Amino acid sequence: MKQETRLGSAKYAALHEASLTNGLFVHVADNVEVQGTIEVHHWISGKNIVTFPHTLIVTGKHAKVRVVDMFRSADDTEPAVVIAFNDLRTSAGSKLDYVAIQSLNEQTRVIQINETGAARDASTIGLIINTGASWVRNESLSRLEGPGSRSEMLSVSIPSHEQEYDQRTFQHHVSEGAYSDLLYKNSLYDRTRTVFSGLIFVDEGAHHTDAYQTCRNLLMSDDAEANSMPGLEINADQVKCSHGSTSSQISDEEIFYLRARGIDPVNARQLIARGFSVEVVERLKDDATEELVLKFIDDKFAKIAAAV
Repeated sequence: MKQETRLGSAKYAALHEASLTNGLFVHVADNVEVQGTIEVHHWISGKNIVTFPHTLIVTGKHAKVRVVDMFRSADDTEPAVVIAFNDLRTSAGSKLDYVAIQSLNEQTRVIQINETGAARDASTIGLIINTGASWVRNESLSRLEGPGSRSEMLSVSIPSHEQEYDQRTFQHHVSEGAYSDLLYKNSLYDRTRTVFSGLIFVDEGAHHTDAYQTCRNLLMSDDAEANSMPGLEINADQVKCSHGSTSSQISDEEIFYLRARGIDPVNARQLIARGFSVEVVERLKDDATEELVLKFIDDKFAKIAAAV
């Protein structure tokens, strides 16, 4: 927790640090590749509790590891507050994949702060899945600290009923010749609301930066609301940066195409929404992890279909 928390939740980060009594620490030594995936299950149990999950991952030079954090509630009715912090630190030439799956009950409120530092020629992937909780605030900061470093910031959110997801991101290019790519996708049902505010910030001297930022919203209801505010601040020369956001509903032509093949309208809309999300998950490039993530996504779509 050495980086400045600059995306709005500094007081919650301080509360987390003051209240922290334990957490997960993963250290991968130089030239070590961890086979498979480290899976961590956080079960939230108890009424009106406040919990502070903490994950610290440090990779040595040319190391490789993938970690999946899963957040779930033991009971569907007990309210709770979760203030989670993920601190991901890489060394030169290493590869770190981190996946956070949030599937808490709809009585829970969540603040999740993610900080990632990518060293020279290191590669990081950070994927956030949101299917649960009543209100979520995700803050993700990625610092490209060495030449040749790479960062992929990914997210899939599927709010339903009256869930609200608020996501703030900061792609900080400190060193020259680094690459970052952000892709966030939201499928909004019922009376839900999402907020996305992202900034690509290029320091002076961080020349030859290559950075992208995309937020896409699929509105599955006339009452859903998506707010997106992508941004750029460039203080160097010879850079390639782009940002953008789109919000749209499923077209009648897409529904007609699937109905003509014997698929009912409800399933047709679910298939389109699932395909919309899969593009992000496939960025993991690992079949077993993709299957795990898609299970949570499919469970959420099944709950939505059952409520129709």
